[in-house]
Amino acid sequence: MNLHKKNIIQNLKIGIITISSTRTLADDESGKWMNKTSQKEGHEVILHKVIPDDLELISKTVLDSISDYSPHALLLTGGTGIASKDLTIEAVRPLFEKELTSFGPIFSQLSFEEVDSSAILSRATAGIIQKTIVFCLPGSFKACKLACESLIFPELTHIIKHINE
Repeated sequence: MNLHKKNIIQNLKIGIITISSTRTLADDESGKWMNKTSQKEGHEVILHKVIPDDLELISKTVLDSISDYSPHALLLTGGTGIASKDLTIEAVRPLFEKELTSFGPIFSQLSFEEVDSSAILSRATAGIIQKTIVFCLPGSFKACKLACESLIFPELTHIIKHINE
């Protein structure tokens, strides 16, 4: 067995939080896809909710979700753009104990290959809060799918292994 892959937790606890003032759980296409895909990957979705674009509420929901559910990963979708209502990054980045500084640039490169120069409008990021990896993704279904399939799910168990060392 590859020593690098030894002691990896295969079945992770995943939380999904959609940040949107217009969506509900019923029409949360990105969140529903991430929920279904997480389960297909063998992970347990322990939380899935939609909250409005509100700085304090986003921070509180992230911290409460970590405290109440102890997820291995939180997937946040929405609020990562440049509009005045896009507050996810401002709410979550100050909570990071460590930031995965290469996540945003690699995601931007992948996005550029799909959507051309409009990829510069995304501020997607990831970091660790209390041993939980938190990914802040755009609200777009295509962007969530791209990030999850290309970056997050292929490395998630590996990331958790290192967080728990």
